Amino acid sequence: MKIIRVIARLNVGGPAKHVVWLTAGLRGGDCESVLVAGAVPASEEDMGYFASEQGVEPIAIPEMSREISRKDVLTIWKLYRLFVRERPDVVHTHTAKAGTVGRAAGLLYRWLTPSALIGRPRPTRFVHTYHGHIFHSYYGPLKTRLFLLIERLLARLVTDRIVVVSEQQQREIHEQFGVGRKQQFSVVPLGLDLAIFDNWRERRSLLRDELGAKSDEILVGIVGRLTEIKNHELLLEAIPRFKNARITGKSAARARFVVIGEGNLRGRLEDRARSLGIEADVIFTGTRRDPENFYPALDVVALSSLNEGTPLTLIEAMANARPIIATAVGGVVDLLGSALSPDLQAGAAQYVICQRGISVPANDPEAFAAGLARLIDDGKLRREFGESGASFVAQQHSKDRLLEDIRSLYDQLLHAPVSAKASSSGRSVESRSTSLETTK
Repeated sequence: MKIIRVIARLNVGGPAKHVVWLTAGLRGGDCESVLVAGAVPASEEDMGYFASEQGVEPIAIPEMSREISRKDVLTIWKLYRLFVRERPDVVHTHTAKAGTVGRAAGLLYRWLTPSALIGRPRPTRFVHTYHGHIFHSYYGPLKTRLFLLIERLLARLVTDRIVVVSEQQQREIHEQFGVGRKQQFSVVPLGLDLAIFDNWRERRSLLRDELGAKSDEILVGIVGRLTEIKNHELLLEAIPRFKNARITGKSAARARFVVIGEGNLRGRLEDRARSLGIEADVIFTGTRRDPENFYPALDVVALSSLNEGTPLTLIEAMANARPIIATAVGGVVDLLGSALSPDLQAGAAQYVICQRGISVPANDPEAFAAGLARLIDDGKLRREFGESGASFVAQQHSKDRLLEDIRSLYDQLLHAPVSAKASSSGRSVESRSTSLETTK
């Protein structure tokens, strides 16, 4: 089995790690796996080092980038030529831009062959993974409608399987935004290398000592790129509200806030912290490449995004038994789990106590502040969230489970018969099942 995997760029984030793990894990023996990536712009940090550490050397297409440009035509042509040369059994695209140019090239590759004249296109299967989606909170209404139209067409014309990383994401993409047919979807949760977080308790003091945090000081961390969609400003606006509530409420250990990540908004966010009078409470660390060290140092991990797929940062936090508070967007809902019984929601009018963390509405600093206060003041709740999150991640989000599920998906596609209707119309092949069993 030859697989070509395409991603727009290996910038800092979960999708870059995901494609590298899949490329490295699905090779050798009867499987050949190739990764294709575009250029990382100067405004973003490059995770090429992570690919190198895993022994993955991507094929570079410099013209492939996140934004729409005239270079996209050249990108499509280069991908088409690559498909002709490599003759893959499966082409698997990841993220919006790679999904667009990769499947456009796939449409050419599937049908620009002499056998297409008698209704026999090339049999390569095309898979696309939505790590998130761009159907709200990214662009204006006109651009969003254009992208949605393109996604609907690509799903209909050239996509054999649509992979989503959570049930909630499938509901959004298929039911709310009308992309694809139900039979095309498979839910394959993210997986990661959990072994690097073994013995996390032994590393708890490393970052805390570096930051000068006292043993009884609560560190609240937020991890991610400093970009608009991550909405770090929500956390910053919640902090003075949280502090003001503390002045009139019961005394508790001091809380400090650690922003881990880099991005184009760093200067603006630092200015905002100063204007809110919380610069002494917030530490901007920039990018760190040691998640095995910084997660154990945190007492609470926060997420304030406007839109998400399934954020790897929350899975990593859970792997370290860290309690989380997050906006209820995308696959975050599935990570947090269902709401606990009403009697446990006492005083939680602005937020919801779930199985594995606290859920708050998007863009509501008052609710975020209230949820933070509840977590920081309730050590027992933090421990319970940490234990349930660690157990959940161990069962559902291992790298081995991810590799097994994706390999099974490819096997299903390659052994599924191609119907006459699919062959003659170019529509995607429907598999016998709509999702993979991910709980063993």
